Amino acid sequence: MDEASLARYILETFDDAHQVAAEGVSFFFRGPDRKFPFATIVTRDNDFDRASNLDRPGVFRLNIGIEKATFLQLFGAPALRGADPSETPSRFDLAALDTFMPHPAYGAMYWACVLNPVAAVEQARSLLVEAYAKAAPRA
Repeated sequence: MDEASLARYILETFDDAHQVAAEGVSFFFRGPDRKFPFATIVTRDNDFDRASNLDRPGVFRLNIGIEKATFLQLFGAPALRGADPSETPSRFDLAALDTFMPHPAYGAMYWACVLNPVAAVEQARSLLVEAYAKAAPRA
């Protein structure tokens, strides 16, 4: 699934989902307040985030804000060391395609990510449902 198809899926699947795009990032919000996204799609590296090597042709990263319990079940507590990508446990290849891992900068805030989901697309859809539901109190 490419980033355009994924964005379309999010907007067509989740009631009251809104997209705001800026500088290679699409932010997906629930409700009109647009204070905190439940998911993002990033298509390029920037000064603050180069860990996933997104400047490769056709590579993008889906980021999803999930529940703490789900995050810990998927990755365990060591994934929460810090927001600095250099502190992310070495067991995660942050540039690997189609594999869920802690977000390189926001893992400590229970964000998961996947680059170019194919086999992982069903898991991505499930985690998007959770993230959208989690965003309900903010909507």
